[in-house]
Amino acid sequence: MKIVNLLQVLLLVVFSACQQPKQEAKKLPEKPNIIFLFADDQCHSTIHALGNKEVITPNLDKLVRNGVTFTNAYNMGSWSGAVCLASRAMLNTGKPVWKANAGVRSVNKGEAQSWAQMMSAQGYETYMTGKWHVSFPAAKHFDHTKHIRGGMPKDNWNHAAMVKKFKNLKKGEDYRDFMPTGYNRPLSKDDHSWSPTDTLNGGYWEGGQHWSEVLRDDAIAFINQAKTSEKPFFMYLAFNAPHDPRQAPQEFQDMYDEESLSVPQNFQPLYPEAEAIGNGPSLRDAALAPFPRTKYATRVHLKEYYASITHMDAQIGKILKAVEESGKADNTYIIYSADHGLAVGDHGLFGKQNMYDHSMRPPFMIIGPGLQKGKKVDAEIYLQDAMATALDLAGSTQKDSVFFHSVLPLALGQQEKSNYSAIYGGYLDLQRMIREDGYKLILYPGIHQLKLFNIDADPLEMKNLADSPEQKQRIKQMFTALKTLQSEVGDKLNLDDYYKL
Repeated sequence: MKIVNLLQVLLLVVFSACQQPKQEAKKLPEKPNIIFLFADDQCHSTIHALGNKEVITPNLDKLVRNGVTFTNAYNMGSWSGAVCLASRAMLNTGKPVWKANAGVRSVNKGEAQSWAQMMSAQGYETYMTGKWHVSFPAAKHFDHTKHIRGGMPKDNWNHAAMVKKFKNLKKGEDYRDFMPTGYNRPLSKDDHSWSPTDTLNGGYWEGGQHWSEVLRDDAIAFINQAKTSEKPFFMYLAFNAPHDPRQAPQEFQDMYDEESLSVPQNFQPLYPEAEAIGNGPSLRDAALAPFPRTKYATRVHLKEYYASITHMDAQIGKILKAVEESGKADNTYIIYSADHGLAVGDHGLFGKQNMYDHSMRPPFMIIGPGLQKGKKVDAEIYLQDAMATALDLAGSTQKDSVFFHSVLPLALGQQEKSNYSAIYGGYLDLQRMIREDGYKLILYPGIHQLKLFNIDADPLEMKNLADSPEQKQRIKQMFTALKTLQSEVGDKLNLDDYYKL
């Protein structure tokens, strides 16, 4: 009898354990403060604590240690060479890439609300400083704004004029002869045509103080003002860095030696399909470095890129310190991400106008009350999930009208699988992508070309499996899934016109 009773008890315990959720729901604070820290052009692989031992990011490392890091955050792509424009339109309207323009128009007409307006509706005092680059005015959507930057710092690149010159080259002319200062460089170690520390070049020093430092001062001023208020706040702090021109003070340049920096493992002098996918010399980002790419030029650009990131990191550290000193840290969530990634020599590419992970994946971290420190989540998300997450924290029901999803259930361990069956990507009508079940399929419609990568086994996307006979069924299935995703995100490009599988 005792044995039977013991078995019954054990079975009851096992049965009860199976019925319990993996982690009980934690009670999160109501109406916490929310700070959204946003970088520009920062690749997921440019944080020291996440594996890049050459870049110096002590404050971003603290975010990794003190919160939850999502290692597979994606941007959907863009209808424009200015990928940041599309990314920010999605972020501030909650609409997927091919519906975001309509979303912006709806906000402008007052038919829909922006992210900031949705936060205001929940009783939040809203603040914005830095890069905006959305086609409705920030000043009309946030309670407070300061030093709003439209896009990248001014330079002397005239895209339309450059494209015209490239298309009408005469015999004996070289497109490189038309490159403005700051592009097609460095040609050699003796090339000193442009310096990242020369304030006479303007750029981030336009106005007299580096824009990352201006944002720091703006943010700290608002935090000091808000620390005496009972009203919750939402801060949208958008750095222009590390977007080119990658300028930072000399002390940050001195932290790096280009000779000792590693060239990306997937570096190549020329990407074979560069012109066909819109990544030739007429693309502004691509024209920053010489064609064909050289390892020396790549190292120089990496040095300037890392220096810009480290300089931005230092300003983030001072903002985080101000939050701690304000007494608000225990009731504040910080979400950190960037509008997309960036290629700096990877695959022979410069810029973010491609479907490789280095260009589509930014970092994404969230820290705050109730979140586990040092946790990493590999479930795939979109960076625009930051919007839905903030609305979730704020208690908004309007999040239900947003395409994107809160990451809180994933961060809290209440959910394991991604909210998305697959990740979509698109650039103009020139590129399409789907990432599903550890594989990525890239399509170049204009030249009827496919690329397939096993991301789990080949994270640097160096071995194209598209011609492997054993992958035919996978390609067919992924192609079909991509067409389903197209309808979900408003993509009207008829891929059947290009591929018959």
